Amino acid sequence: MTTVYDVPPDKLVKLAAEKLKTNKTITMPKWAVDVKKGANKELPPLDEDWWGVRCASVLRQIYIHGPVGVSRLRTHYGSRVRRGAKPERFRKASGKLIRGVLLQLEQAGYVINPETGRRGRIISSAGQKFLDNAAHELKEQKKEGQVLN
Repeated sequence: MTTVYDVPPDKLVKLAAEKLKTNKTITMPKWAVDVKKGANKELPPLDEDWWGVRCASVLRQIYIHGPVGVSRLRTHYGSRVRRGAKPERFRKASGKLIRGVLLQLEQAGYVINPETGRRGRIISSAGQKFLDNAAHELKEQKKEGQVLN
């Protein structure tokens, strides 16, 4: 069986984002049209489908790194911020964005938030099946020579 570890991450995230478009619970909120992804960014994203790509990427991170909370995801998606003549500093990504993505993934049934004992979100069996099927489809496309750009 093909898993997430067997395919390139960028192509898997693109394919998973396309598949997430068909899910009615995963839609970009109205407030997310003009919002930056974090304090380290100067402009909002130029890609119109950035919400789906972020949802697919967060789902992949939860699949790979086990129980993951908002703080660890903010650190993962953060980057350096330019401060003019002063040295650069690392800044975390937007927490509201990641909380919104996690909420939609929970409503879709791909992520579980265990209330007792553990901190962070874990992937559900439906989420694992979704990503593994996407990875398998990507591997089959590669065998046929129809790899996504």
